Amino acid sequence: MKYLSVSGYPLWSFEWANNGEVVLLLHGGLSDTDSFADVMVEPLQDSFHLFAYDRAGHGRSADQPGSFYFDFQRDEAIAFISEVIKQPVHLVGYSDGANIALMVAIARPDLVKSIVSIAANFNPDGIVDLPEFDPAGISDEYRAYYSEMSPDAPETLVVKITKMLEIWKVEPNIDLADIAQINVPTLVMAGDDDVVKHSHSIELFEALPLGQLAIVPGTSHGLVKEKPEIVTAIIKSFLNDQSYPVTRQPIRRTNPA
Repeated sequence: MKYLSVSGYPLWSFEWANNGEVVLLLHGGLSDTDSFADVMVEPLQDSFHLFAYDRAGHGRSADQPGSFYFDFQRDEAIAFISEVIKQPVHLVGYSDGANIALMVAIARPDLVKSIVSIAANFNPDGIVDLPEFDPAGISDEYRAYYSEMSPDAPETLVVKITKMLEIWKVEPNIDLADIAQINVPTLVMAGDDDVVKHSHSIELFEALPLGQLAIVPGTSHGLVKEKPEIVTAIIKSFLNDQSYPVTRQPIRRTNPA
């Protein structure tokens, strides 16, 4: 764990044991790598070479002008792959991280081998109606955590949340026609009680030429932490076998001759 200069500014970056093909973990919005890696790293590090970073304005990476907009975050991910990893990767993204993974694959298909898209929403209409944000609802524990971890001033916590909530009302906006051009194996995952509408996850899956779908029972948007053994087992299976699925009774797929 250390700061690396990416696109001319420091990002708090991670790298774990080099035991196979490269996987880049992309954390959720208003979150950080620690909250994602504590579930993902142990099951995957024996088989893969893992990287991650805190996006600008998240975790231990300082905010940058425009850093909460999705185009900025897409370009930041592209820069991290190009400048730090320097080879094509498998992307495992959660929530906003999954949206970014899809955007990277559209903009730079040469950098992406496959995608695990966990609880993505390719446009704002894919999210159910949620309660309005109340700053009083932020716990003292989380405020203390933010103050200790973030290089930005403590009062920026509410500013960031407010800014991100406004952006989420209008972004991301990923065209289904562009999603249909993503020609790498892509696993779409979501919880069966996710904030992402079921119809939206299915629409994403059906738009992908090489899509696979996993709705994890008994979980919400927090499926990664609610059923970690199931989630990581499915991800590991997908990453280890990316051949075209040959099934006994294909309906949407056509088994190769």
